Amino acid sequence: MKTIVLSKSDRALKGSLVLPASKSISNRLLIIRALSGSGFPIDNLSDSEDTSLLKEILAMICPAGSPVKVTEIDTRNAGTVMRFLTGYLAFRPGKWVLTGSERMKQRPIGNLVDALKNLGADIEYLSRIGYPPILIKGRTPITNETTIECGISSQFCSSLLLIAPYFPEGLTLHMKGQPVSSPYIDMTLALMEYFGIRIRKTGHKIKINPGLYEGRRFSVESDWSAAAFWYEAAALADVVDLELLGLRRESTQGDAILARIYQSFGVNTEYRKEGVRLTKDGKTTDGYFFDFTDYPDIAPAVIITCAALGMNGRFEGLKSLRVKETDRVRALQNEIEKIGIGVTTETMENQMPIIEFGASSLRLRPETSIETYGDHRMAMAFAPLALKTGVIRITNPDVVMKSYPGFWEHMQHLGFEIR
Repeated sequence: MKTIVLSKSDRALKGSLVLPASKSISNRLLIIRALSGSGFPIDNLSDSEDTSLLKEILAMICPAGSPVKVTEIDTRNAGTVMRFLTGYLAFRPGKWVLTGSERMKQRPIGNLVDALKNLGADIEYLSRIGYPPILIKGRTPITNETTIECGISSQFCSSLLLIAPYFPEGLTLHMKGQPVSSPYIDMTLALMEYFGIRIRKTGHKIKINPGLYEGRRFSVESDWSAAAFWYEAAALADVVDLELLGLRRESTQGDAILARIYQSFGVNTEYRKEGVRLTKDGKTTDGYFFDFTDYPDIAPAVIITCAALGMNGRFEGLKSLRVKETDRVRALQNEIEKIGIGVTTETMENQMPIIEFGASSLRLRPETSIETYGDHRMAMAFAPLALKTGVIRITNPDVVMKSYPGFWEHMQHLGFEIR
């Protein structure tokens, strides 16, 4: 397996980066555009592997659908693609098999399937109940109200919401339990409203009126989730003057909370017209606690930041990390322990895992390699450690293509050496 050696001759972080476009916004826009049939222009669409895959599949679906032919679609390891297409195809004429990588076949989809079946969908599991692959036989919805359990993935809710305007009577969606990543649900609703859909949200109930998406030009903002790794690098550097272009203060992305989080690690955020400027004042706390229920994608970067700074850390709201591209709770424990930090994980009675560690100094043997488990965020979250350790080895670095294809080039642009 390919391994890169990442090093930094100093501990300064100076320069300017144009961050990639938001994958989350881009994928929602592609579904909205496909449903609208208008082909409206999308500026700055994400060039991530996941978005490219969804764009390719949607282009293939249009001519492929028929009531007779069964079309197989491989979503690889793209959770958004699997979940959004499950909703998109459920009430579209045709027969579809949705499958994916071996890891995808371990990622649950039962809550979404149950909610769609309550609306009249014909969906069959082809192997393990509750998991892909699935066979979808598109049909007309028979009711306009359903309940969805949102405690595993907000993408289940978003999948239903995106198709809801095209139901004859719209949709009333009841969200059961405590939603994870709820800012992503708000993002979905905001985009739907931008394209002309009338929505009423009251508590855990969302009412979507029937209607058609209006074709309107849209420009995708930069990805706050991608910014997490540069905030981490800023926290680990000694001298910082870094511009992250394309980020917006008033963003639909919940991960914009990074600016507030990293104040505890001595990183200051200055909002500018072009993006944000990061500087460092060196003021950190002795320990850090955070609940990632609404912000799971930035958990690896924040947790590793805390560990690398030798701080006490306790982190909750990690349930959805168990069903990401890898089990990130276990992966983080394994790899953080390689850098000399003893990690404790436990699962509370509500099945919510916790990661905890005490203040300690980094100890990384030169020959140690960080495993990435096929997970883009694991690779990017450990890379900034070169600022503390001088050198770090990362296996399977190409996994960053999933969300941030230019990540390693950006590292080199800021003075990191890769060999």
